[in-house]
Amino acid sequence: MSKLKRRTSLTGALALGLACMSPATHATLTINSVVGGVPSGASSYVNFNDLPLGNAGGTSGGIAVSFSFPGQTVQGNLDGAYAAPYISNSNGALFGDMTVNGQDATPYLSAGNAAVVLMLPNLEKYFGVLWGSVDAYNTLEFFSGMTSVGTITGTDVSASANGDQGANGTYYVNINSDVSFDKVVASSSRFAFEFDNVAYHTEALTVPE
Repeated sequence: MSKLKRRTSLTGALALGLACMSPATHATLTINSVVGGVPSGASSYVNFNDLPLGNAGGTSGGIAVSFSFPGQTVQGNLDGAYAAPYISNSNGALFGDMTVNGQDATPYLSAGNAAVVLMLPNLEKYFGVLWGSVDAYNTLEFFSGMTSVGTITGTDVSASANGDQGANGTYYVNINSDVSFDKVVASSSRFAFEFDNVAYHTEALTVPE
């Protein structure tokens, strides 16, 4: 099997639309999204396997996780509600998942038609996430304290962003920011946005092409 089944890379700095009070808080986000891609050099790799199933949330790998109902920690698939992301080319190995290729069999996070809030332990400039069945109406918003500093949607990850639940619909998404953030909110306006295997780092990282 080829190293990458498909690759979508948004190279260069993407100045994205932001809801901010001051121009000083506007982040420039650089996104690299790859089917079968991996993070490299992050200080922390979080698989959420120690969270209870359901919407209780908790802390995993230094990240405090909370949900807006019906967001929750889930496992497997439930028609019309959530579908597991795909592991490709062993890109779960850094997170303790030795699956070579196939659906993620471990617990993962689902926003449902609401939100998952990730409180990071420090101010970070890199965030990586295994983003399953990418849809245009999936959103990641980055905050420094209470201030929104940047937002990306599924169409920034993939131009097709059509909710493909197969292997080619899951991307490992590497995001570098020139403004530090300590909270990430994953939200969706419809039942969607499943993700796992988050990495983070206090400085921007050079990610594999």
